[in-house]
Amino acid sequence: MRRTMFLLPSDELALYVRGTAKRSEYNLHWAETRVESRQQLDKLLDSIMDILKRPCTRNEIANFLNKSHGYSLKLMAGGGWGDKRSTPFVEVGKSSFSVGFLLHVLGARDALCCGPNQGNESTYVRADRWVPHWTDVPRERAEEELLVRYLRAFGPATVTDFALWMGLYVRDAKVLWSRVADSIAQVDVEGWNAGILQSDLSELENKRDDKSVVRLLPNFDTFLLGHKSHRNVVDEEHHGLVYRPQGWVSPVVLVDGQARGVWSYAQRKSELEVRVTTFSRLPKNMMSQVREEASELGKFLGCPNVKTVIA
Repeated sequence: MRRTMFLLPSDELALYVRGTAKRSEYNLHWAETRVESRQQLDKLLDSIMDILKRPCTRNEIANFLNKSHGYSLKLMAGGGWGDKRSTPFVEVGKSSFSVGFLLHVLGARDALCCGPNQGNESTYVRADRWVPHWTDVPRERAEEELLVRYLRAFGPATVTDFALWMGLYVRDAKVLWSRVADSIAQVDVEGWNAGILQSDLSELENKRDDKSVVRLLPNFDTFLLGHKSHRNVVDEEHHGLVYRPQGWVSPVVLVDGQARGVWSYAQRKSELEVRVTTFSRLPKNMMSQVREEASELGKFLGCPNVKTVIA
């Protein structure tokens, strides 16, 4: 399954963690098949939660499990992303798990967050010990709220789109979708059926054709990652220019929600060159908006001299 990074306020962490617990359950259920009993696994997870009363790195967690809780360790290649360096695995009966995997498993029942880095290493800590004014959220309410927020941001969308965004199996996404079905309206989007919030339907129906909206979206912008087929964003002919091999997503020239080109930039001290390659010729008024967007990028990067090159 694809992994996506989300940035969110700390006071909404409970909503996200509880709303995505189903995804962590897949790891939990797999781990249960590797140990003698659920009680054995829960004892290990409880030990980790006890350790994470303060921020710890993965290696520190492993060492505490070994020295303070009596778990044996063995070194194995398990850094991920092709990393062949050895990392400590925790032995439980005849099985062993990396600390990183166990942190994912914990997401099915507990709430963790990142603490301050220690050099190049990340730390992890219990959310209830780290997030100010921590308030937990019931899982069912969190799941439904995440679906509503997803449709508000990415609708019209299908249940398959939502499953991909959430990292769920489609069968599980369908169950969640059905729980809020009364709030979802079905619409036809150029021949394919999708859902949108009932509360957003009138705005969609009454949309006026005002001035076109042009934006320069960066690599991996969340707008480009909300659907499975991407047919709502880019036509089939140019799909490979936006969604490239190895999961790379290009910076996009977005016009009224449609990808109409790609772009890149080069920065040299106070000078910024923005190079735009359009898929087809854009009207002059849209090109002027592209230049305005490039100028805004220059302000953000502290470059007063901006040159826009149209290819």
